[in-house]
Amino acid sequence: MKFFKIFLATLLAMVVGTVLSWVLCLIVFVGMAGSMGQTTQAVITPQTIVKIDLAENITEAPTKNPMAGFDYATMTMAKSTHLLKVLQSIEAAKNDERVKGIYLNFTGAGGVTTGAVEELRAALIDFKQSGKFVVAYNETYSQGAYYLASVADKIYLHPEGGFSWVGLAQSSLFMKGALDKLGLKAEAFRPTACKYKSAVEPYIRKEMSKENKAQMQTLVDDMWGVLVGAIAESRQLDAKKLMQLADKLEVTQPEDALKHGLVDALIYEDEMNDKFAEYGVEKGADGEYNIISLGEYMTLAPVLPKFGAPAVGVVYAEGSIYDGEGEDDNIYSANLVEVLKKARKDKDIKAVVFRVNSPGGSALASDVIWREVELLRKEKPVIVSMGSYAASGGYYISSGADAIIADKMTLTGSIGVFGMLLEGEDMLNKRLGITTDVVKTGRSADFGSNIMGVGVRKITDLERKTLLRSVDKVYDTFTTKVANGRNLPMDKVLELAQGRVWSGSRAVELGLADANGGLREAIAVAVDKAGIAENFRITEVLEDLSPMAQMMQSLNMQAKAYFLDAETLEAAEYYNSLKREVAREGVQAYCPYSFAIN
Repeated sequence: MKFFKIFLATLLAMVVGTVLSWVLCLIVFVGMAGSMGQTTQAVITPQTIVKIDLAENITEAPTKNPMAGFDYATMTMAKSTHLLKVLQSIEAAKNDERVKGIYLNFTGAGGVTTGAVEELRAALIDFKQSGKFVVAYNETYSQGAYYLASVADKIYLHPEGGFSWVGLAQSSLFMKGALDKLGLKAEAFRPTACKYKSAVEPYIRKEMSKENKAQMQTLVDDMWGVLVGAIAESRQLDAKKLMQLADKLEVTQPEDALKHGLVDALIYEDEMNDKFAEYGVEKGADGEYNIISLGEYMTLAPVLPKFGAPAVGVVYAEGSIYDGEGEDDNIYSANLVEVLKKARKDKDIKAVVFRVNSPGGSALASDVIWREVELLRKEKPVIVSMGSYAASGGYYISSGADAIIADKMTLTGSIGVFGMLLEGEDMLNKRLGITTDVVKTGRSADFGSNIMGVGVRKITDLERKTLLRSVDKVYDTFTTKVANGRNLPMDKVLELAQGRVWSGSRAVELGLADANGGLREAIAVAVDKAGIAENFRITEVLEDLSPMAQMMQSLNMQAKAYFLDAETLEAAEYYNSLKREVAREGVQAYCPYSFAIN
């Protein structure tokens, strides 16, 4: 009887879930259709200006979930695109006789990664080689926005606007004090040599170690040097003077930015019409300039592949690295292995650009992926393109490539591993009154027993030695593969490793990467090594999950959350994230840091 109750309840849940999913699906399509119906039809005329306003989220890789940008509250689809498509569209605009220039006006709410900003900036510099103009206007400039805008021929700012020029900083949140109050103890297991491997520090310290502070200081100095150097070159300013302006907070008002040559004029946005006229742009029959967004240009002038030409395959490794299979926008070893196999077996693909944007994760999963990259490399050239970060496990899976191309501000290296346990016997016993009892066949048969990621007892010295042996073995494997892949002496690798994070510019100097650049440069190296530089096409090699399956997956998730309030969902998301980070299983090759240019 109980079986039939469970069976009927399950069947009912499936029917209700399916119906609700299709209802939501219908609502989505109606909302999308309505949204599209309200959009003014853009066209490309012989006097077109392409506007980059960052209305779209520019991601490093295509999302696995086509409904990820859909807002169920407003029934609208958030605009989103990924970096390769943006770079291709700027290249197309460069060669499009109808396009007169590019207008930078960062009024949109879209996000963009540090790596994408660097590569977008390089693409705009290349665009200017056509003789077309690039101009920028903004009401306020953050340092990241100004870094991108500094490539423009002229930079304009609102007379009452804002300008940030203060330098870069990186802070870390430490939770040891909170764990102490809860009666929880985090124990970290690192090879003795990995003194810079700081992913565990937030759980075992209340401040940065001297080693971590030293590496982070070097990183922010390197990043700031890249930023200031690029701006100084574009604006023909003195780099040392720019640094002094930041240190003394001498650029906080629009007039300060004008005085020191950071902008060319303080004007209102409507006055940009006069500036367009100065560049020879003509108004249309309606008396207005034809300004279309980059997203509209991408739709109206899609980049079509050269059918029949040999291909360069682009494979993405985006997010943290986990074992097995998964469905979200992270790296799962089984999923990525299948994509790499697909690229290996495709006879039309003559070379592969492996785009890595990852802080790492599971050491085992990293090795599984590394092996598939090794197999791929035996059949065709593999060029790694590093995004905002390719550190720890992200560097592990990159190390065997024929060449590594890193952005100057890529966070890379972090060649090191760790393990961590969260022991909560005191919390369970003394604070919650929870006790456990066990029968076992040996002293360590219950080793690793936990409740929701929290260990129920203290580990023994024997178990501690076992864990340390595991991390030492993985570290030895990691460093050996880096030495072989990068053709470096082991002594040199051990000196560069230690879990230390490097900037992309410094990685080239140290031999951990071959050149600085982005996707475009990596593709150029790939086609050269494959001998197809004269005639090739670019194809993205993605997972085989169909858009409809992804849509239904997303809708089912929405159906499950339908009766939960936003606060509960937010709390659940935070808890799951914290649980996943603290209770990562096995030896980890993971680097927690990322930089934002605010």
